[in-house]
Amino acid sequence: MKKKKPVRTAKKAATAKKVRRAGDERAAAKEPLAQKQARALRILNGLHSIYPEATCALTHKSPLELLVATILSAQCTDERVNMVTPNVFARYPTASDLAAARTEELEGIIRSTGFFRNKTKSIIGAARTIMDKFAGAVPSAMDQLLELPGVARKTANVVLGTWFGKNEGVVVDTHVGRLAHRLALTWRSRNEKDAVKIEQDLMEVFPQDSWTYASHALIWHGREVCSARKPACERCVLAKDCPSAFIFEHNALPAAKKPVKTDKASGKRSRR
Repeated sequence: MKKKKPVRTAKKAATAKKVRRAGDERAAAKEPLAQKQARALRILNGLHSIYPEATCALTHKSPLELLVATILSAQCTDERVNMVTPNVFARYPTASDLAAARTEELEGIIRSTGFFRNKTKSIIGAARTIMDKFAGAVPSAMDQLLELPGVARKTANVVLGTWFGKNEGVVVDTHVGRLAHRLALTWRSRNEKDAVKIEQDLMEVFPQDSWTYASHALIWHGREVCSARKPACERCVLAKDCPSAFIFEHNALPAAKKPVKTDKASGKRSRR
């Protein structure tokens, strides 16, 4: 009797993918720093070739507007933030106006960005600190920005790099965290959400004068090509330098359908 070939399910394919990826990541972790830096430069050149003008996607005309927009962008798309901020800045054009804002009113304006209560608290708190400690102007130093409620290194790096032109760190959002792991440019972080260690590693492999650009270019690439579920490895200019290329979900086979059983008495079909 001829043996049936085992059906390769999506679950088995996903497991195989994880095994292959883990092997590639272990190999990349052993990559000498000098080689990793050289590979990072090739990646940077590849990003320049497709995103020569990569910059922050948040619409802004001042450091205050950029600060507020970045706070609003947490767990929210830039597109949604850009729809909301014109109404925010029309109603509260200055730090003084935001510091005096009524909580309920601001919450109503930014509600669609999600987590609106915490964001309202952070925005009003940051505005009050700016008025009380920095004479109404958004500070241009990392330590001072970190004194503002709702501002951590990610937000501070966005403001410093994008508005003030200071490369003091790398912006690590969900896209950058994901790509840092896929490109094996981080070796100390536990996972894609370990932003502190991911930033430390990226600061070691990329030249300092490229930190702001690299952040925005990786974000653009994460949106356009290297998406979370179905990265388009076949059209990625970074594939030759990416240990994770061609091992993601779009290569997995679809799950096998359950056999159909017919009830002879009723003629109805049911899934096992």
